[in-house]
Amino acid sequence: MSRAALGAACLALLPGAAPVGQLDVAFTGLRSNKGMLRICVTRRPASFPSCRDDPQAIKRNVPATATSTRFDALPTGDYAVAVIHDANGNAKLDTMLGIPKEGFGFSRNPAIGFGPPAFSSAQFPVTTGAEIQQIRIRYLL
Repeated sequence: MSRAALGAACLALLPGAAPVGQLDVAFTGLRSNKGMLRICVTRRPASFPSCRDDPQAIKRNVPATATSTRFDALPTGDYAVAVIHDANGNAKLDTMLGIPKEGFGFSRNPAIGFGPPAFSSAQFPVTTGAEIQQIRIRYLL
């Protein structure tokens, strides 16, 4: 058992400790393994999909070669995940006339219209068990 998982298990046993869960996020549909996957996990609808102005949001960068990543000891509640395939590594989603030139994806793989989906379309519960979200990376150009 990893130290993080052991620590989460010990915290869950303390009286008054907030229950925690685990989130596994898997990625499919990547066009290449160049660059980074920039991941945002938030519980705050106003901060979705960028995680801006959310001090409790979790931002993580993983190599585009990764097929998944795990978030341990998340407080239970409703979350949404946004992912950008930053293929050129410039730490932003490149666009052309407002249309993303790089890949992106969201938890629950909601339909995409003009702009990102609403938090409610991407939200899912994290309970004391393990939650799995498989995110399909989409490309518009």
